[in-house]
Amino acid sequence: MPITREFTSGLPKAELHVHIEGTLEPDLKLKLAQRNHIDIGQQTVEEVQKTYDYDDLASFLAVYYPAMDVLQKEQDFYDLAFAYLERAATNNVRHVEMFFDPQAHTSRGIAFETVLHGLHRAIVDARALNIDAALIMCFLRDFTSESARQTLVEALPYKDQLVGVGLDSDEHNNPPLKFARQFADAAAAGLHLTAHADIDQKDSIEHIRQALEIIGVERLDHGTNIVEDPDLVDFVSKNQIGLTSCPLSNAFISPEMKGKEVLELLAKGVKVSIHSDDPAYFGGYIADNYYAIASKFDLTKEQVVQLAKNSFESSWISKEQKALYLKELDEYVATH
Repeated sequence: MPITREFTSGLPKAELHVHIEGTLEPDLKLKLAQRNHIDIGQQTVEEVQKTYDYDDLASFLAVYYPAMDVLQKEQDFYDLAFAYLERAATNNVRHVEMFFDPQAHTSRGIAFETVLHGLHRAIVDARALNIDAALIMCFLRDFTSESARQTLVEALPYKDQLVGVGLDSDEHNNPPLKFARQFADAAAAGLHLTAHADIDQKDSIEHIRQALEIIGVERLDHGTNIVEDPDLVDFVSKNQIGLTSCPLSNAFISPEMKGKEVLELLAKGVKVSIHSDDPAYFGGYIADNYYAIASKFDLTKEQVVQLAKNSFESSWISKEQKALYLKELDEYVATH
């Protein structure tokens, strides 16, 4: 029996790979532009939507970063995060670990505290939606390592409001090793580690190897090119390192949305799971991503459920909290 949208929507799940700036929907972008008196060159939601046009990572980033100009005040970051968390709740996301990119804001004159306080307030208020959330601060890999160092210095006084650090943006000529010191300092401060290994990039396997074997990340974001190296696949399987795959954003680069790789990893016991990445830009939130891969590759109910289990098992919450969510998941499956 085919997996339905209703099943993927109601399935309890954790979202571990979502960029909060990538949830900026056209209507909110227009609202914030008007509120902050910023001329973005568009007057209607439809006009904003037309600017969300790209066909590779570079063209996507050329749209993505300028869109952030509408985020100016603490309330803007609150509104952005709370709007996402409301949508996540309707997708029955029970736990979120969301990325944010402080350098994308501090580099244009917005204070670190403005960004963090707005996002954190939204997380606190969203508990009323029966969803718990945490923040992962990402280093922008196309900025300097010194910029990453300064950002970590700014962040550490607020480390209790962070669950971990990550690495994102343009991977070309920006290997994980460039940020080894910053990752080591973050780990020493008690923060978890993850890093993007975007699909089909130059030196992809070498970057994955650096992230896993040198940096010591606990999760790998995207990372499905790892199937090209069986030894590394064995490494992540044995060490229970989670991989976060995002089918709809993958589809912009790979027509098969890396579904075959996800299934191969799943069959080998790798903790691969499904997420939404930048849902405002790639046409769907997390339940849409589950449904996209399930329908295209005829996933069984057991495979879909395993993907959801993997999302909880590779999250950075306590064993007790994981057990509660996994019990909730089992109960959902038993009645659907």
